[in-house]
Amino acid sequence: VFSRKGCERIMRYAYELARREHKTLTSISKGNALGYSMVFWDEIFAELGREYPDVKTQKLLVDAASMMFVKNPKRFEVVVTSNLFGDILTDLGAAIAGGMGLAAGANLNPERKYPSMFEPIHGSAPDIAGKGIANPLASIWSVSQMLDFFGKEDWGKRVLAAIKTLLVEKKTLTPDLGGTAKTQDIGEAILEILRR
Repeated sequence: VFSRKGCERIMRYAYELARREHKTLTSISKGNALGYSMVFWDEIFAELGREYPDVKTQKLLVDAASMMFVKNPKRFEVVVTSNLFGDILTDLGAAIAGGMGLAAGANLNPERKYPSMFEPIHGSAPDIAGKGIANPLASIWSVSQMLDFFGKEDWGKRVLAAIKTLLVEKKTLTPDLGGTAKTQDIGEAILEILRR
């Protein structure tokens, strides 16, 4: 169900984020095929855009956006889309970045009336269950997002920097990233980097 309240809430959050971080905002929809929900989405995005003339925006159809995610992912800074398209595009983005083990997620309640939830993007990997080789970086990255949301951006940046350091050093990586480390090894390595 696409309500005006729901669409405006998520779009306003995206516009505010893009404004605060001086980034571009891309709305991804499928108004040419979904004549009710996505046309409505596109209209609300344009309406709200008039309140944010300083935010550079672009609008893409989800099929074109999928192609651009692969060909030129750097063009996307802040993206706002429906739950369905977001679910598909986050999996695609995760694959481009190195796998589901790097895909952090947050289900935010911008008004903070209800709790938000911070977790890795969902995936199922029964083939590695119980082996201790799952990549925990998405979970750790979700902690960074949670710290940012709670106003602890300095700690959020430190956690994210630790993840980047671990990936650049390439000493402790799980099998999905070409290493031999166990899940627990990654956690210990991140703590060691944070202590430096």
